[in-house]
Amino acid sequence: MVRSTLILCAVFALTAVPAWSQNDINLPQLGSPADLSLSPAQQAKLGAEVVAEMYEYDYIVDDPEVTDYLTNLGWKLAAADTVNPTPPQFNFYLIADNRINAFALPGGYVNMNAGTIVASANESELAGVMGHEESHITQNHMARAAGDTQVADIATWIGVLAAIIAGSANPNVVLGAISLGQSINYQRQVAYSRDDEREADRFGIRKLAGAGYDPMAMATFFGKLSQQTRLYGNRVPEILQTHPVNTARIADATERAAQYGPRTVKDSFEYGLMRGRTRVLETDSPNEAQGYFAGELQAGHDTAENRYGYAVALANLDQNQDALAALQPLLDAYPHQPNLVMLQAQILMQMGKTQDGLNAYARNLAAYPRYSPGILKYGEALINAGRPDQARQVLLSYSQGMGTRIDTYRLLSAAARATGNTAEAQYQLANYLYERGDLRGAVEQLNAGLRVASINGDDRARLLARRKQLIDSIPKDELRALQRQG
Repeated sequence: MVRSTLILCAVFALTAVPAWSQNDINLPQLGSPADLSLSPAQQAKLGAEVVAEMYEYDYIVDDPEVTDYLTNLGWKLAAADTVNPTPPQFNFYLIADNRINAFALPGGYVNMNAGTIVASANESELAGVMGHEESHITQNHMARAAGDTQVADIATWIGVLAAIIAGSANPNVVLGAISLGQSINYQRQVAYSRDDEREADRFGIRKLAGAGYDPMAMATFFGKLSQQTRLYGNRVPEILQTHPVNTARIADATERAAQYGPRTVKDSFEYGLMRGRTRVLETDSPNEAQGYFAGELQAGHDTAENRYGYAVALANLDQNQDALAALQPLLDAYPHQPNLVMLQAQILMQMGKTQDGLNAYARNLAAYPRYSPGILKYGEALINAGRPDQARQVLLSYSQGMGTRIDTYRLLSAAARATGNTAEAQYQLANYLYERGDLRGAVEQLNAGLRVASINGDDRARLLARRKQLIDSIPKDELRALQRQG
């Protein structure tokens, strides 16, 4: 379930519309290393700290299918960046917020609100949001903002940004974070300069065009949001609350996007499915989602998106016969589409047809052996079916195409615990917590594993080595602080 009041304001929100010159191939590299006030290591640390806070407060939605879709979209845009041919190690997250916004964090973290996916009318609009946020990162806008605000140290940045997220429903938390910086100008810490916004727009729209999307989409998306503001003044989108977009800038963006010429771009099939899936995730209850999609279908809008979303909502309500019936026309038309097959497998498992469900997951994995959601969902289904050894084999034997997802470690831990291998369970759970940024929790899990009376010598050595590796990764000053707290 997605909460609607999670993020008080986006850290570096997508807020502007393209404004770039015809000769943009010679744009200056404003984010050159010489301009940095935060080193790459500091940026990585800052971003990781804030992501850890978001995990702690459940602001990141661990849906492997939507996350994989966003990751593929993001890397497709990054590959089209001719100015930054070696991009940072991007990480993409779905944020549990149904408002229209997106934000980037230093260190390569790009975060997309669920509400933005649902609000997009086509894939090019969503890609425009993503490209803009990526450009904030590649152009090192955070580093320059740090210099402008005269922040004393990275700890202050971490405190302020984390509190903005964690304290969205508690203004006192944010005010407390601001007091850490004393003379810091709060507004300048959560907003880019006008030049930074224009630069992100220029680079974003170039990536949009280079990746094969409609470069006009960024302007049309903001045009619709601006119109919404005029029609519904008390329901201003979050993006426009932080940095209003005026008609002159929209017109300027439209003119410059037109330099690429008109384009007819067909949305990917997966875009519609993931938009429907995200709508289910962002609603307050499965009943609400089911009602929405039922209304759309009854109104004659029998699209793949609406039918798939309806089936997902019904499955979440455990109305499995109806869910399978709703899904079947799509399965008939697209029998090998992985998202459809995985939903079919889920429904079959919920109906008690365990072997049929497992067979469907296995066929899907055979067809797409590097598709992370297929690996993870098959592994979890095997654990639930009482086959943890087979689940472990699946999770370890298949290389995930976009890098190992952190849920792999959680499932490996669950599989080990189901077989009675407590030391392995603690080891993998420690890896899971470490990947989420919870270093203290990771060390505690390793310590718990070392306290198991029946642990053998090999397992003990493995846990000790991993614990030393994690502790050695902590700077000495932070380690002393942790020891005092503990």
